[in-house]
Amino acid sequence: MGLVVVISLPLIIFCILLGVGCYFLGRSKGRQEIRTNPQIYGAPAPPPGATASFPSPPPPHTKPDNLANV
Repeated sequence: MGLVVVISLPLIIFCILLGVGCYFLGRSKGRQEIRTNPQIYGAPAPPPGATASFPSPPPPHTKPDNLANV
């Protein structure tokens, strides 16, 4: 029984240290990525020289009425 504790305890401590190390490494890498390449939400800007008017959207699709089949 003592052998199981001797083998398991270092493995558990190693796994905890590995998890904490990966957590902090990923957090610092994510913060660095946000500083160098910020996320931009919203519609993209139109290219230069594009017209300001937008074409009208197509009419909505409607399901045909089945009153003629009755």
